Amino acid sequence: MTTIAQPLARYAAWRRAGDYVFLSGVIAVEPATATIVRGYADIPPAARALLGETGEFSTDIKEGPILAQSWFVLDRIRATITAAGGGMEDVFKLVQYFRNLDHFPHYSRVRKLFFTGELPVSTVVEVSAMLPTADILVEVEATAYLPLNRPLKA
Repeated sequence: MTTIAQPLARYAAWRRAGDYVFLSGVIAVEPATATIVRGYADIPPAARALLGETGEFSTDIKEGPILAQSWFVLDRIRATITAAGGGMEDVFKLVQYFRNLDHFPHYSRVRKLFFTGELPVSTVVEVSAMLPTADILVEVEATAYLPLNRPLKA
């Protein structure tokens, strides 16, 4: 079962303001254990196959960390938006922070798995560091439009 994004400090994972839902930045940390996702071994087998794990150490060690973290972050965003009563199609804005902009093409490939319809508007930024450690490669904020008077999804 996928859990919603959980902050590592004292702030809300998400908050509703009228018809909008704002998510705090989501990083690849398993909330139950505070374990950082460092590669394919830290995500479910189905996701590993979907992302193209090759079983070749030299390839998987280079691509695995950013692909696994991208999948984990977007999966947590999906779970959080679902808990708020919406779906990924309701996400209209993403802000994506990278330690290395060379990782963006890998992240973009994963993002296409989560956004199959109209893509959200996006901002992409390279930063020098992210909390809690240098192992964090990507952080994503999301904003969704979820009208209060819309019936919840079944």
